[in-house]
Amino acid sequence: MSFRPNYVRVWLTFVRNALVREMTFRGNFIAEVLTILFWFAAQIVLFDVIYQQAPLIRDWSKHEYFAFMATGMLINAIVEGLFMPNCANFGEMIRTGDLDFALLKPIDAQFLISTQQFSWSQVIEVLLALALLGRSLWQAGAEITPGRVLVYFSLVGFGVAFYYALMLILASTSVWLGRNQSLYDFWFYVTSFGRYPQGIYRNQGWIGETLWFGLSFVIPLLLVVTVPARVILQKALDPDIRVAILAPIGTIILLVVARLVFHKALSQYRSASS
Repeated sequence: MSFRPNYVRVWLTFVRNALVREMTFRGNFIAEVLTILFWFAAQIVLFDVIYQQAPLIRDWSKHEYFAFMATGMLINAIVEGLFMPNCANFGEMIRTGDLDFALLKPIDAQFLISTQQFSWSQVIEVLLALALLGRSLWQAGAEITPGRVLVYFSLVGFGVAFYYALMLILASTSVWLGRNQSLYDFWFYVTSFGRYPQGIYRNQGWIGETLWFGLSFVIPLLLVVTVPARVILQKALDPDIRVAILAPIGTIILLVVARLVFHKALSQYRSASS
């Protein structure tokens, strides 16, 4: 009789263990929450000041941009809560030999390595993002329907999956590089482009056009936040690219590529005891 692990039960166990760790080191948890609150407040104040000088940036009003910001915060908070600690720890598992024990367990290696840790402090950011989103949509006068909400959260899910796939590819390079300590830095450098609406890069010279094209067609980072934000705000999507289709398709393709890269990395991994 073959053994089939209950993945939901295993993940819930990881989440419960993470909560126990957080409550054991309450000071660190409180510090993380205070950092998130400070960063959240700083972003609100910064763009509130900017919009006092310019009531409209491209086609984004103040409250529309705050809805866009909330969408970005929501996606990033989910990714950083679920996957960032695990992917960042992948290189350390290789260095210490803990990866040997993970590969011996009767469960999918990618699932195990991607979900062992959970950051409870990011739950606070998720709640803040949802609160900001709700307030911004109300202030912007957006008409909210069940169908639009369903599409919005589906696109948010695709955004989370896209970022996870990209992060997994970066983490997999630890097998060849030994220790990938720059994962955090490189991750934030890459995803920083997606923190601003897609249209910001258009008609800004050849550099802006190159960024717009490359990060929309090649690696669609600009679509991760822009598409769901435009959908929930009823703002027209860019007709030059079928973004509503490209975003899910690009995510699925990248997930497949990430899976292949991860298994390729494992095939070339040499046990710490060998």
